[in-house]
Amino acid sequence: MNQKLLWHLLAVGVVAVWGTTFVNTKILYNSGLTPSEIFFLRFLIAYVSIWFISPRKLFANSWRDEGTMLLLGITGGSLFFVAENSAVALTYVNNVSFITSTSPLVTVILGIVFVKSIKATWTLIVGSLIALVGVGLVIFNGSFILHLNPWGDLLALLTAVCWAVYTLLMKRVSDRYSAVFITRKLFFYGLLTVLPMFLIDPWTVSLATLLTPKVAFNLLLLGLVASFLCFALWTVVIERLGVMTASNYQYLNPITTVVASAIWLSEPMTAIAYIGSALILIGVIVSNK
Repeated sequence: MNQKLLWHLLAVGVVAVWGTTFVNTKILYNSGLTPSEIFFLRFLIAYVSIWFISPRKLFANSWRDEGTMLLLGITGGSLFFVAENSAVALTYVNNVSFITSTSPLVTVILGIVFVKSIKATWTLIVGSLIALVGVGLVIFNGSFILHLNPWGDLLALLTAVCWAVYTLLMKRVSDRYSAVFITRKLFFYGLLTVLPMFLIDPWTVSLATLLTPKVAFNLLLLGLVASFLCFALWTVVIERLGVMTASNYQYLNPITTVVASAIWLSEPMTAIAYIGSALILIGVIVSNK
């Protein structure tokens, strides 16, 4: 019981860190970096770091598994983060967080359709809906007025679908490979598949900009903590808790996003936001029961 509680607490911690990354990304975008540059530098830092602890095994046990690693690098790496970073650039941080956090519902739908072992239960459905209502209250933050850019909406929705597919793909390999090996492959294929983006949107950020304290700090936070550490831990969480239980913790994302945006982007918290946070916690508990 103590070990299982540890994995649940670890899931909360990882999601809490990821909830703040929307703000870090916004700061970097406002500093002159493009969405592709932010992702590339973030994953490059993580990839270099993981080699110090990763086994020297280069390839998966089969070409099918290697193909799965490639898909993980796209759905959990290049496509996911470029879409998310672009959405943050086009609309409000909190709005992106709300739409992205619907990924557990998308995971449930895709899981029920494509994975025979995953079955819908009333507690899962009711808990997910309660949490989704809470997410809406947190992000609307008392105003109930959406100021969304249509392209930002679609890109944020794409990230939710990507993360759902990533989570289900992870289920196929997490019991056969170590978390460190999977995470290293994810970083590699994420970096590889983002390179064509620079043909469309060439590299523009200068070394002087990258060396400024604000930019360097946020890049290191995204690369070392949110990517290198958290992706490895999340692979273990999925292995220990299962796909559905782990994915429902994504509903906690908006709580830390709202708090971080209130501190760093001067976006206020209201009573409605606190009520929404409570509903998210209730929903996650009911879903995971």
